[in-house]
Amino acid sequence: MTGMSASARLCRPSDEFDPPPVPAAFGIHGEDAGLRERILVVEDDYFVSLTIEADLVDAGYEVVAVVATGEAALARADSLRPDLAIVDIRLAGKLDGIETATELLRRGIHCIFATAHSDLQTRERARAACPLGWLTKPFTSGDLLQAVKQGLADSGSH
Repeated sequence: MTGMSASARLCRPSDEFDPPPVPAAFGIHGEDAGLRERILVVEDDYFVSLTIEADLVDAGYEVVAVVATGEAALARADSLRPDLAIVDIRLAGKLDGIETATELLRRGIHCIFATAHSDLQTRERARAACPLGWLTKPFTSGDLLQAVKQGLADSGSH
């Protein structure tokens, strides 16, 4: 791949996207490819999801899917079996991020909330989802990667 970064190749329709496999140029192949932590991104803002996906891929995580609705996240979760989900609270569709994360937890998938809505009332409502972390938008790549690393450690997936 001559001069093309992983983030330059990423594009998706508005509802759902399966990212391309990470090429061997990233140094992740053979036995190591199956050892990468698998992350589901649930975010309806295209540019935010693009940034989250690129940061995670660049850090060596496998982004199993990027979806814009809670319904799409739940439909994909059982077959994809991610180690962790990054979930926005306000989503397109009927389910919000808290409802989605609560159902993901019932299926054994922990989440980190990435949201601009972290007021006390929202945090109280979100307690049922037992989030492993909160990222308040706007957040940096470093904030994201630290939260994911800590979340995976806390969930026992890392």
